[in-house]
Amino acid sequence: MNFRLILAVDLLDGIVMHAKRGAREQYKPINLFSSIVSSSDLTRVIEEINPQEVYIADLNRLMNTGDNREIIKDLRNRKRELGIMLDYGLRGIEALKEAVEAEIADHFVLGTETSSMNLIETAFKSELSNDIRISVSVDLFNKEVLTSDKRLKIEPLLLIKKLNEYPVRDVIVLELDRVGTKSGIDFDFLARAVESSEHDILCGGGVRSCEDIYTMEKIGVKGALVATALHDGSIPASAIRKTGS
Repeated sequence: MNFRLILAVDLLDGIVMHAKRGAREQYKPINLFSSIVSSSDLTRVIEEINPQEVYIADLNRLMNTGDNREIIKDLRNRKRELGIMLDYGLRGIEALKEAVEAEIADHFVLGTETSSMNLIETAFKSELSNDIRISVSVDLFNKEVLTSDKRLKIEPLLLIKKLNEYPVRDVIVLELDRVGTKSGIDFDFLARAVESSEHDILCGGGVRSCEDIYTMEKIGVKGALVATALHDGSIPASAIRKTGS
């Protein structure tokens, strides 16, 4: 199966948290919820799960309350073979350049929650897009784009079509109201997203089981961010571990 299963990690004040519906003030350390990890330390979580690829959301950066740079950089130095997809709450091109130069990840995510269409345009016009992978996360809540930028505040499928103008690595359809809920996936909407996009579509939020993964693969989705269903055992840890681990 070529479907990408990507471990989703929400990092707050140096601790891996169990995310639910984007209500960050209610998040709790992942080890209090998980059946597969004994710690909420980032490196320990990665060592115990041993994924091929991880998506990290630096919640401090997203909320403007600091950052988790040193912890993420330490993970990158320890696990050079690990693919790190990082949403670093980037709001401007200088912040992106600085993060790239710091080598804290090999793949950066520009999420609509914090980024702007201007940043997306500038990033893909710059030489940065030749050096690293850049994806866009269409952050949704109740099917509305979560953003403070008027240019991004359009119908989600129109935004996904708009992104065809840029050499985006992946488009993440991240339904924050479904994160941590196992409430299921809107497969019809995802299928329309696939039809609208010239880029690989990744799904975030609501994944319940391996059956959901098979259905997503059938409709052309290329990967999914998973956390809750993995930690509660609905999806076996073996499904996300590196081949041969």
